[in-house]
Amino acid sequence: MPATVAEAAGRPQPQTTIEPPGGPFIRHSQPGRRAQYNVTGQSFAGIITQPLVAVPGYVRGFRATVSASGGSGSTTAAVASADAPYDAVQLVTLKDAFGTPLIVAPGYEALYLLPKFGSCFGLFGARDVANLPSYSAVDSGGNFSFSTQLPLEFSKGYGVISGANASLLPTLQWNLAADGSVYSTPPAPTLPNLNLQMDSDFYWLPEGVAVTPPGLGTTQQWVFQQCSPSVPSSSTTTVQLPRMGGYISNMILELRDSTGARVDAWPERLRMYVDGVPLLDSTLSEVEDDMYDVFEGTSRPTGVIAFSRKNSLSQVDLGLFDTGETYLSTNPGTLIEFQGAPFGNIANSPATLNVLIGQVVPSGTLIQGLPEV
Repeated sequence: MPATVAEAAGRPQPQTTIEPPGGPFIRHSQPGRRAQYNVTGQSFAGIITQPLVAVPGYVRGFRATVSASGGSGSTTAAVASADAPYDAVQLVTLKDAFGTPLIVAPGYEALYLLPKFGSCFGLFGARDVANLPSYSAVDSGGNFSFSTQLPLEFSKGYGVISGANASLLPTLQWNLAADGSVYSTPPAPTLPNLNLQMDSDFYWLPEGVAVTPPGLGTTQQWVFQQCSPSVPSSSTTTVQLPRMGGYISNMILELRDSTGARVDAWPERLRMYVDGVPLLDSTLSEVEDDMYDVFEGTSRPTGVIAFSRKNSLSQVDLGLFDTGETYLSTNPGTLIEFQGAPFGNIANSPATLNVLIGQVVPSGTLIQGLPEV
């Protein structure tokens, strides 16, 4: 009987998709996704600091699914707050390996407004995570589910961070909110538990060629900040934004009254000044029409207006497909102001203007044009 030669089960197959040398990074890499962690059964008002794991390449962003399960409203049905379910997370803090803040914002702003108006997640109706198939609104038991993204890549292949070195990984902390923030009426008899599933989107390390992403080390930072001074009811007020120091691609403004509720007390005419020069002098209806045009018909939430400077290739914001030609260049001395002439009626006065700004901080000279073509 002839001898049988054993072969190893699951022998790796040779790579057959290698491109010849030359050309941009994305030609030699492939987009991938990897699980980070899945934390279940968390109580409201807790903290999740699960460490991230390495990926064999460059991280494009983090996908998160936040859900509440196990709740029962058989005695008292849950009534969601205005910012629910996104305010189940009180604060999201994403920093790189050296402690530089990349995303620091409350849950509603980081998990809902950032994908919707940050130009890094989806196009058309998919910008709104409430339109995704994974979305489930708050039910009578207080249960819900939504998926979202914490973006790093802001133009194709640009803005990613290295994820292959396990000792130089970003850190991500989730501060969960108290149940009283999520529900104006909590469900009874059983309050649900919170669950968090995390994945990472990344580019694989290129095979057979030494090439790195364009502008490696360049990041886009999203930090939620309050402007000053506060806004009295029906007043003509000039509000100063915090000092910048990079290239602004997107600006998301949010007006909240003294109780923390979002209010549509925007002025009929809104002006934006950069170092005293009026860059924008527009009616509110024109701003709303511009948002409808630039963000492809995406609805405007109460108390929120947004501006995008990522439409240099088109009248609309095409997300990752943009040259960066129209980013607003700022430095630490740049003063940006908004003036309402006048702001509207605010029942619970004064209001506070908050801002979430996408600020590109290049590692060298900002790459403009189409580096990947």
